[in-house]
Amino acid sequence: MIAPIKQKIIRAAESSDIETLLAFDHIAHSDAKRQSFVRQAVEQGSCTVVEADEQAVAYIIMARNFFGWPMIELVYVRTDYRQYGFATALMQHIEDTCQSEKLFTSTNLSNLPMQRLLEKSGYTISGVVHNLDEGDPEVFYFKRPAKS
Repeated sequence: MIAPIKQKIIRAAESSDIETLLAFDHIAHSDAKRQSFVRQAVEQGSCTVVEADEQAVAYIIMARNFFGWPMIELVYVRTDYRQYGFATALMQHIEDTCQSEKLFTSTNLSNLPMQRLLEKSGYTISGVVHNLDEGDPEVFYFKRPAKS
């Protein structure tokens, strides 16, 4: 367990964050496609980070390429910073700033923690796609963000 978080900042990811994000993202360690995806998202301005105690500890990638609607494509929290509400804070930030009447995201059927987070955050299942990850269907979720 880490010490209490002194300060939490949500901000756009910067080029200087890329190596930090890739270092704590365990999937990126062995997946060149994931590394490229994260680098590109940061460079295109579609990645947001949570900075805690002066370091990036979580990130979210949102694009507007899901049939023209915004789509949260990836949420990742550094292992030792999980259960502090960083994923929830990032998702709420996207909901508050996406300026859209619809927001989508997805997760693997096997990713029960993410499914619980989505359900707790008011997302509803929108559909399932098989054959993206062999033997682990992708479950798509939908939410209408609150109007500001």
